[in-house]
Amino acid sequence: MIPPVSTRRPARLLLLALLWPFAAVAEDPGPTGTWQTIDDDSGEVRSLVEITEQDGELRGRVVAIIDPPVPDPVCKACEGARQGEPIKGMEILWGLTREDGAWTGGRVLDPESGKIYKARAELADEGQKLKLRGYVGVSLFGRTQTWQRASEKASE
Repeated sequence: MIPPVSTRRPARLLLLALLWPFAAVAEDPGPTGTWQTIDDDSGEVRSLVEITEQDGELRGRVVAIIDPPVPDPVCKACEGARQGEPIKGMEILWGLTREDGAWTGGRVLDPESGKIYKARAELADEGQKLKLRGYVGVSLFGRTQTWQRASEKASE
């Protein structure tokens, strides 16, 4: 006698296969949240930047400066309305829109030099790192900084 074929197992596998892509999307934290910027030379955390999404566009604002060289530093090298403004609270990232798994077309401000660069960002390490590339002209002429997602305690 041949045992009856169970239809439950194939149905479960089919359901799992269909839902798997949605589970991955649900786990993807996206680029919004608080990020630690890392000093290129020392490897130490320099600031916390909060990234938000507004109307499909990423924006980033400095929410804390870690061990600033002077109390309440201002953007001395910035031009225009940002000149002399406090760096804490300053918007340093704007205009990035999603394209093919990355965020492109935006700008990033380096408060130390006052220079504004074109920007591109993409997540790495399951959303725990943000690779932010600032460049002039084409992406080849720039550099990438890797920011780390801040823990909830660090952003409080």
